[in-house]
Amino acid sequence: MKVTLSDVARHVGTSTSTVSRAISSPERVNAATRERILAAVRELGYVVPVIPPADAADAHPIGLIVPDIVNPFFPPIIKAVQARANTRGRTVLIADTDEHPQDEMLRAEQLASRVDGLIVVSPRTPLEHMDRLVSLRPTVLVNRSHGATPSVVIDDSSGIAEATQHLAALGHRTICYLNGPKRSWSNAQRQRAVRAAAEVAGLELLEFGPFEPQIQAGARAADLVVASQATAVIAYDDMIALGLMTRLNERGVAIGEDLSVIGIDDSLFSGMTYPTLTSIHVPGAEAGRTAVDMLLDALTAGRAASAEDEVVAVLDTRLVVRGSTEPPADTSQ
Repeated sequence: MKVTLSDVARHVGTSTSTVSRAISSPERVNAATRERILAAVRELGYVVPVIPPADAADAHPIGLIVPDIVNPFFPPIIKAVQARANTRGRTVLIADTDEHPQDEMLRAEQLASRVDGLIVVSPRTPLEHMDRLVSLRPTVLVNRSHGATPSVVIDDSSGIAEATQHLAALGHRTICYLNGPKRSWSNAQRQRAVRAAAEVAGLELLEFGPFEPQIQAGARAADLVVASQATAVIAYDDMIALGLMTRLNERGVAIGEDLSVIGIDDSLFSGMTYPTLTSIHVPGAEAGRTAVDMLLDALTAGRAASAEDEVVAVLDTRLVVRGSTEPPADTSQ
């Protein structure tokens, strides 16, 4: 059985990051601890990974874990990860947890024995188990932060602020926010951003949910929104927004004229609906490329990507205005 950094750390009684530093940057670890770690390395037979040349990419892949490969938020990230990894001489093994949080650790453990590092997108793993997840292999998180683990964080607050300002400028005074999954780190960020932005804009905010990021969930939310008397709604993501619009059409509610709708993700489908969906653009492709660079740069430097670097790349969002937002009926000219 292959000995890992985590095995050495447990044997010595220290962290994986300290073991990594003792091997790659020994001058950064005090002498007594360094000697204990190096003795354990020899005793356990730990082999320091060697970064392969480009033509050995198939033998040294990286792992990518996503919650739902069908959700339109994730394909741009997946494609970008694959493309960037290919240019840097690596292949990618992909695992889909199908929105089952309990399967995320299992998938990570299965991949850990076959890859040099992991990229975990929008992790659903509970906080109390995240240390275990990021210790399996050098890891980069996308759309979630955790301690000193390198992360690509998407700043929803900028796009959400633009969205609420847009609605306020149109004349809306009462809006809804449709929450995403309760376990979602992204939803917590978006919820806080909506609350703060609504207060700044002087808008009354109503909240419903949590909802799964699915068309059916948006359809269920529609009746609640209509009954609330709100004139506009911001949904956790485009999937919920599109389901909402489908149900509104069935009820004869004019999207835009009777109820303005804003999604988040700016997915491919947002420009294909009627009316087209106003949405907050999330830079998924850029997030995927950045995550690959962070992981492979750390591996090339010979250190664990989950160590003390405290690297966080922050990407901004922006509002893309389309046909689903208009002034409320009582203020139209």
